Amino acid sequence: MTAAVLYGKENVQIETVDVPQIGRGDVLVRVRAALTCGTDVKVFRRGYHARMIVPPALFGHELGGDIVAMGKDVRGFRMGQRVVAANSAPCGECFYCQHDQENLCQDLLFNNGAYAEYIRIPERIVRKNMYEVPDHVSYQDAALVEPLACVLRGLEETGVRPGDTVAVIGLGPIGMMFVRLAKSVCNARVIAIGRRPQQLLRASRMGADETVLNCEGADVVGPVHEMTSGRGADVVIEAVGLPEVWQLAIQLLRRGGVVNFFGGCPDGTQLSLDTNLLHYSELTCKASFHHTPALIRKALDLVSRGYVGAKDFVNHSEPLTNLLQVMQHLMSHNGHLKTAIIP
Repeated sequence: MTAAVLYGKENVQIETVDVPQIGRGDVLVRVRAALTCGTDVKVFRRGYHARMIVPPALFGHELGGDIVAMGKDVRGFRMGQRVVAANSAPCGECFYCQHDQENLCQDLLFNNGAYAEYIRIPERIVRKNMYEVPDHVSYQDAALVEPLACVLRGLEETGVRPGDTVAVIGLGPIGMMFVRLAKSVCNARVIAIGRRPQQLLRASRMGADETVLNCEGADVVGPVHEMTSGRGADVVIEAVGLPEVWQLAIQLLRRGGVVNFFGGCPDGTQLSLDTNLLHYSELTCKASFHHTPALIRKALDLVSRGYVGAKDFVNHSEPLTNLLQVMQHLMSHNGHLKTAIIP
């Protein structure tokens, strides 16, 4: 089969490799659509991900496809079934799993290889985190389930309530998902903050009530405080992953507000925060990582009901052979939408 293999920093090669062999509890899925992801771009730029992928390795993790082979112990699925498989599954037995923090599982099993004609879904993911795709949901729609589940984790952990003012910094696909769900699911007032007018226009179409341009030298704090009667936002979501933007997020909060540092910064990054501000303003700092099987199911339900669709987040398709050029383009600046890779 044809597959993308990650060898290191900005080194992805499209090769002919063996179709994965499956075990008794595994399934083999014919990939019909795989979506690019900000995490994949970071992995491509850095050449690895400490927890998720170590090169040389098959690459990609957002997919929708069809079951073409099943191990003899697989139950609850059938040949030809349209499915979406998450990129991980928890063990269900460790301390964190027993304390409803399956995303922090000590033995969290990750799976990569979506940028390929076929992908092996290991037994644990088959049992715990693979689901049938409804007939009316496209493969590209289904592939949105994994990042959407991560966004749901962020919203739930941050405690967004109806009527809250939520400021979202960073308007790539993840930031746009926060805008859409904060508005349509949480019924919040949303202020979208981005670096380009086109992003702000897109955010307005996603449901943002107000927008703020964060170009070089621009005042972002003043406009947000003006929009909130001088208080600041109830909730700030940082969806960029830069320490200076983490600092900005704190400045946008009202007293008693909550910030979610959702965007992961580079390894070794340090952050200095004003302890007086944190203490006397009773600020709450959160960070959200990954997803859980329950959130994957909830995300699939939202996609199935039309809250989120590929038409909003995927702006074009490319063959697998063009993946290197796609990754290079996505590295050119943040804010690009997703590309559907069709093996």
